[in-house]
Amino acid sequence: MRTVKVIGFDGADVLVRLVDTEGEEAEIGRIPRHEASMRRGEHPSELFGIGQEINVEEIGRWREGQLHVSARACEIPALRSFLLAMERGRVVTGTVSEIHNFGVFVHLDGEPEGLCTGFIRVPDLTWAWINHPSEAVEAGQRITAEVIMAETRVGQVTLSLKALQEDPLIRFADQVGQVLTGPITKIIPFGVFVQLAPDVVGFLHLSELTDEPVETPGQLVQDGELITVRVDEVDLERHRVRLCAADGADRP
Repeated sequence: MRTVKVIGFDGADVLVRLVDTEGEEAEIGRIPRHEASMRRGEHPSELFGIGQEINVEEIGRWREGQLHVSARACEIPALRSFLLAMERGRVVTGTVSEIHNFGVFVHLDGEPEGLCTGFIRVPDLTWAWINHPSEAVEAGQRITAEVIMAETRVGQVTLSLKALQEDPLIRFADQVGQVLTGPITKIIPFGVFVQLAPDVVGFLHLSELTDEPVETPGQLVQDGELITVRVDEVDLERHRVRLCAADGADRP
């Protein structure tokens, strides 16, 4: 964190001069408009006055080495302190606040009053195949999650529920070579996904469905239809299961 003095405005940006540890003015920097504040305003002059000293966080250098800084990252000291304590891998608890199709907001225990700092992206909710986050959590639910990262400039902690759950493919890895039957859960232009076990879905390429030319797998199979396949590969690193036609299974 650095201290700067506001010296002017360049369009919607704020021009500042860094203040060194002895209180002397030093290098000139810039606060981009979107880094000025979490508050809304028509112009940064509504937020800052010439000569005002504020705390900022360094972002980097652009425009032939000019220093860019963020004031919003330091705007709420209590929030900044809370976020800096949220180290990657830390296990935290909280309460689900809102559920949207793009992810889940969480009130984390100990966060500053009046704020909602936790967020879980859809891929980090569960290993299971879901169509909407509401299938994994519900509003008001207490959760335990792992911190992926905390962003002072955004005022948010990105979390993962999945990180604290065992990858179901670990137990499924010994099924390579086995012939299994399961329902088709999704059809895409070049293949189908098949439910093989709880929280385990495998992919069968269109070429494994038929030897005849077809435009889409939907010409051959339907959602929910049971299909028999052989487990060809379980890739733990990429978290995917590749399937092939079962020996002796009928092919159109």
